[in-house]
Amino acid sequence: MNGASNAQVRPERIEFVDALRGFALFGLLMVHAAEAYGVGLSRSTDDPWGQAVFFLFGSKAFAIFALLFGFSFATIMANQRARGVDFTGRFAWRLLLLMVIGFVHSLLYSPEILRLLAFLGLLLIPLDRVRSNYMLLAIAGLFFLQIPLLIQWLLAHWGNVFAASQPYFSQSGLWDIFRTGSLGELIRANMIEGNLVKWSINWSFGRVSEIAGLFAVGVVIQRTGFFARIAKDRGIALALALIAGTIFAILEFLMKPMVPGSPSGAEFAIGPFTERAILFQWIGISGIAAQIGLLALLWNSPAQRLVGLFRGPGRMTLTLYVAHSLVAVPILYQFGLGMAEVWDTQQRVLLAIAFFGLQILFAHWWYARYRYGPLEWTWRAATLNDWNVPLRKNPQPA
Repeated sequence: MNGASNAQVRPERIEFVDALRGFALFGLLMVHAAEAYGVGLSRSTDDPWGQAVFFLFGSKAFAIFALLFGFSFATIMANQRARGVDFTGRFAWRLLLLMVIGFVHSLLYSPEILRLLAFLGLLLIPLDRVRSNYMLLAIAGLFFLQIPLLIQWLLAHWGNVFAASQPYFSQSGLWDIFRTGSLGELIRANMIEGNLVKWSINWSFGRVSEIAGLFAVGVVIQRTGFFARIAKDRGIALALALIAGTIFAILEFLMKPMVPGSPSGAEFAIGPFTERAILFQWIGISGIAAQIGLLALLWNSPAQRLVGLFRGPGRMTLTLYVAHSLVAVPILYQFGLGMAEVWDTQQRVLLAIAFFGLQILFAHWWYARYRYGPLEWTWRAATLNDWNVPLRKNPQPA
């Protein structure tokens, strides 16, 4: 890796990245299905299906999305820079559009991630001006140190009552509205309370800093062509899987039982809570690194066709991610069919797998005819302020 490299990857599409993004989308769906979109399991559940889902995808699927968000930003900026275009203002507008999409989506499902990625994505603009990859990695390291959480812990240790208090989300009544509210009550609650709870969760568990760090790493990955190389080099993939997998195993199986966290209620303590949050960050980071290595190994094997099934959904993540909530929330919540009270975790997860299989088929059908997914095209056209962006593929000559 060059310390100040201006080399850019050619703007060809890396299909392995599409598969990785589709895998992350599948992981988010699995977590949401296990949680019944906020009205089901907590992550401390003893349910074996829930435990399996949270082990594989909890604190990992969203992290892959954040990493690829930084990667995609760097790809867009590099491509535009190669054409002599300063895309900074246009990208800021693109993020604003994503915030709007996320806000509308959040009225139905406030824990969604689009608003968070879009808002924090503004950090990518100054990060793009840091030309040294080593400096970017150092910045990512600072974010991963979780300095805001450590400062909060110190303030609490010095007697600051607010810093020592239980996080806002744990005292919110939003979850009761998820379970029993009407559609109108849900929308009203999600509009304000849902945003407060969303930011409380992401701040309290250190995800704000973690996402910023993953953005920076994603930029470096794009500049160095790492994904293009790992998709072709089994040695790099194997090394990443072994090293990251070993770190993950140590953190998950040895360290995690030693850091029990804090109980809620009157016995809440910010110190153990913060320790647990930071540990979960590193479990997630090492976990996604191991998963990327394993997927790259499979990509370089006869199983490539299996991994390749994720490519279609990976090109349509915005459309399909929003579709998850549009379908699942009315089915699971009490204002709709109320099936969260009927289906157990195993049934929800198996139905979600079947649903994702249908999305794979839909994506394959769609991309045989069109260039972009429905929301992807809308977002692109609005970004460029050009509604003549071609959507349908040109028919092949007979």
